Amino acid sequence: MNAGSAKRPPGGDSHAGAEENPGPLPAAVHASALVIGESGVLIRGKSGAGKSSLVMALLDAASRRHLFARLVADDRVQLHVAGDRLLASPHPAISGLIEERGAGILSRDFEASARIACVVDLLPEMGASVPARLPELSELTTNIGEIPLRRIVLPAGMPSETAARRILAIFTDG
Repeated sequence: MNAGSAKRPPGGDSHAGAEENPGPLPAAVHASALVIGESGVLIRGKSGAGKSSLVMALLDAASRRHLFARLVADDRVQLHVAGDRLLASPHPAISGLIEERGAGILSRDFEASARIACVVDLLPEMGASVPARLPELSELTTNIGEIPLRRIVLPAGMPSETAARRILAIFTDG
């Protein structure tokens, strides 16, 4: 299913006015990003943690629910602060490309940028980094470029479809 076939919600461009006082962060980050509705999601994790698989699962699950969702960037995400917003865009050399393990590099429709509203951290399943069953309130937010963002912590080994359901529940009524 092509996520681009779903209708984009009313309200237009979620990153309108991004030209106002943009401030680049030090460097691109090793992460993936997508937009769901008008909200950008930044997915962080070590190499092999399942970032690309989670993006693909989110695109597929959103399409099944007739939600607008589109890839922004895979592997390298450029982040910029514009006012009180964090914007994500793809690295120009790999715009519209995403890696699917076992299938190789795939071309996908993509958005040139998105306003990040949520950060998903994929943490190793073993060791002290395992997400708490009932996280502290302070663990539910993170700051990037001094912008406070909602944070979701998931184990890197969680099946992508399960993780996608949990994340989409934030953007829908369930």
